[in-house]
Order: sequence, then C-alpha cells, then structure tokens
Amino acid sequence: MTETTEGPARRTRIFADLTPLRTSPDYRRLWFGNTVSWIGQGMTSLAVSLQVYDITGSAFSVGLIGFCSFLPLVVFGLYGGAVADTLDRRKLGLVSAAGSFGLSVVLLAAAVAGVEQVGLLYAVVALQAACFAVNAPARSSMIARLLPAEQLPAANALNSMTSTTGMLAGPMLGGLVVGWWGYRAAYTVDVITFTASLYAMWRLPAMLPQREEGSGHKRASVADGLRFLGARPNLRMTFFTDLCAMVLAHPRALFPVVAVLWYGGDAKTTGLLVAAPALGALLGGVFSGWLGRVRRHGLAVLLAVAGWGAAVAVFGLTRQLWLGLIFLALAGCADNISMVFRNTMLQTAVPDEMRGRLQGVFIVVVAGGPRLGDFLAGSVADLASPGLAVTGGGIACVVAVTLLGLRWRGFARYDAQNPQP
Repeated sequence: MTETTEGPARRTRIFADLTPLRTSPDYRRLWFGNTVSWIGQGMTSLAVSLQVYDITGSAFSVGLIGFCSFLPLVVFGLYGGAVADTLDRRKLGLVSAAGSFGLSVVLLAAAVAGVEQVGLLYAVVALQAACFAVNAPARSSMIARLLPAEQLPAANALNSMTSTTGMLAGPMLGGLVVGWWGYRAAYTVDVITFTASLYAMWRLPAMLPQREEGSGHKRASVADGLRFLGARPNLRMTFFTDLCAMVLAHPRALFPVVAVLWYGGDAKTTGLLVAAPALGALLGGVFSGWLGRVRRHGLAVLLAVAGWGAAVAVFGLTRQLWLGLIFLALAGCADNISMVFRNTMLQTAVPDEMRGRLQGVFIVVVAGGPRLGDFLAGSVADLASPGLAVTGGGIACVVAVTLLGLRWRGFARYDAQNPQP
C-alpha cells in the first residue's frame, strides 16, 4: 500500500506538473495549439533559410533573415505590449495569429506559383516577426488569467517545452520534408498546423485588461510601462539577470568555429552544439515537477543564471565533444529554470493592466540580448581567442549576476507567496 501511494507522488516531484493541462480546458487547447504551430513554424524557418540559399548561393543573404526579423521584434514587441494592455487580448491574439497564418499561406502560394524572389521572403519574415511580437505579449498575459497563481510555474515549464520542442523538432522535420518533397510540402504543413493555434485562440473567452478602480480606460502607453518597470527593482532584476546570461555568456555565434578548432568536426558537429542547449532546456521542462514547490523565485533565478555562466565557462575548457555537449545541455537546463521563474514573476507581481507592456519588454530583451551576445563573443574571439571569449564570458556572467544579487539583496528574498515587484 505504501509503494502505491508513494509512486505517483515521486513521479509528480520528478516529472513536469500537468495540473494546468488537466484543470483548464482553455489553457490545454492553447498549449496544444501552440506546440503544434511551433513545430510548423520551425519547419518554415528552416525552409526559408534553405530557399534563400538556393536562390542566392550566399551565406550573407541567409544571415540577413535574422536582421529582417530583429527590428520588427524590438519595435512591435514594445508596441504590441501596449496594445495588449488596451484591447481585448483574445481578439488581439486572434488577429495577430491570423496575420501569421495568412503570411504562411503567402509562402505556400509563392512556392506553388514558382516565385523565387528573395525580397518577398525577407518581407514575409519581417511581417511574421511583427505578428509574433504583437501576439506574444497578448498570449503570455492570458496565462495568468486562465490559471491560479500556484499553477503558473508548472504552466511556464510546459510552455518552455513547447518552444524547445519546436526548435528541436521543427528544423529537423523541415529538413526532411524539404529534402523529400520540396518547399511546397513544408509550407503546406505549416499552414495546416497553424490552424490548431487559431482554433485554440478562437475558443478563449474575452480578456479585457483588468484595471484598478479609478484608472479609467485610457490607451496604455509604452512610456508608462517603462516608468512602472523603472520603479520596481525585483522586476528590473529579472531583465538584468537575463542580460547577464545572453550578452556576456552566449557562445552560439562561435559554434561553427569551435566545432572545427576544438573538436575537429564539421557542419554536423555544429548542429550538435546548437541542439545541445535546446535539448537540455527540453529535459529541464520534462523534469520540472519540483519547480512548483520553490518559493524563493529571485534566489532561484540568481542561481540558475550563475549555473548557466558556470556551465558555459567549463564548456570553453573542454576539448572532447561529448563533454562539451553535456555542459551545453546543463547550460540549457539552467536557462530553462531561470526562464520559468522570471516569467512567473512577471505574471504574478505585475498588475493585469501592465502585463502586456512588461511582456513586450521581455520580447525585446529575448530578441536583442542574444544578438548582442553574438556580437560580443565574435569580437572577443577575433581580438583574442574563442576559448577566452567562451570561458571569459561565462566567468563574467557569474561575476555580474553575483554583483547584482549583492546590490539588490531584496531580489534573493522574493517570496512567491507574497510577490513584490
């Protein structure tokens, strides 16, 4: 009898907590729809990169895809957050998702018609980034309205599994589909899978922002959101700590170099290095049952970001591929833990009328931080060496997040049962 009762409890402590999926049909539909559409979007992302290279034969042209998406993510991330705090978030999410769906249809129609214009592909990528930047703050703000606060860490862990599954499975399946059946097949799958996200959004109830009594119904402004953030040290720290990891210790841009210089590998080795952090993040989500019992979210973020930096620093010292992959996976797991608690703090410590704008800032940090990190890592590697760029960056991350924790000591004392922004 004892073994029967302890078994499920132990599994609950180890594996991801599925309570949000069981208790909220709206969240369950949203999670499933996002998971399916993320895989389709991952396929399309790879297909567009391959198509641009087929048309141009230029790696530089492929690199411009990232540039085309960066500016819309930053601009519309902030603007989309303000709109999400003004309008019905369900309608905003539905309209922006319908825009992304329509752009996927454009890619499919162009492929069927045999149109091979790089400019068209760049334009679609930029518009898709704008739609995502408007959709993401609205969708993230909904989660806190669909679930009780105690279920938010579990929900954010499940959401992390959605994105990492898309990053892992989407490009892999996209490569297979393009290789076997061509671009039209990949874009067709994306169009079909996107309907799951549209259906989930359609079934949601209306979600107007909840305003404090007497605040009126004026249009939300980006400036008000930034002023709110500037006066809330715990919320500011969620962004500062993430920037420590993404700017100081982000070795992604050096993976092609270290694959050859450190491991004597090739493009396949680079692919393994790219996949390792995502796999670690996915495993962190799968084995996330314990996260819901953590109350000191700020301390957990500090430790997780320091863990990311330490794992990256050790990765920079490895010269055996299997060992390097292990430490990259550990870094990805630590990053996932940090993301879960940072998102939970943004959902619980922020009043509903401000959640969209804070999620918009989150989009900007997530979009801009890694790109600044790529630039810094590449510059240090050119001026010194890849080893110094990677290990030095990891150590700098640990030092920086330690100094931040010492400067704002209240962040480590943040209590999930009494969330203070």
